[in-house]
Amino acid sequence: MPSNQPDQMRAILESVRTIALVGASEKTHRPSHEVMEYMQHHGYRMIPVNPRLAGQKVLGETVYADIASLPEPVDMVELFLAPERTDAVIDQAIELNIPVIWLQIGVINEAGAARAEAAGLTVVMDKCPKQEIPRLGIPTVSSRT
Repeated sequence: MPSNQPDQMRAILESVRTIALVGASEKTHRPSHEVMEYMQHHGYRMIPVNPRLAGQKVLGETVYADIASLPEPVDMVELFLAPERTDAVIDQAIELNIPVIWLQIGVINEAGAARAEAAGLTVVMDKCPKQEIPRLGIPTVSSRT
């Protein structure tokens, strides 16, 4: 069962530091770009993932083709993908043992979430951290003790 309870999301957002954003966009009007920028300003290290943009820069960060190509471990993978495109990323996250998978609003994959949770990963589904951070009163990363 996804970890969508406020206390669970708070614990996640207060503990993660480095996040791979799958489905990152260079287009400033796209929700993935807006969320990435918000999260950066809130102190998170955001690493964009998009095979179409691999090697380019988005918001000052190099874009990678997939999460297996990331140069460093991440605490969370956030998915801005159509639900039918999430299985491969979820399976990669399981293989790489990324602790948290966060599926954005409207991104629902019950079977994928169940696989990830069975593998010991934490899953949040159909939620947006940009909305949850102010709602839950999460301080910026740099101001946490």
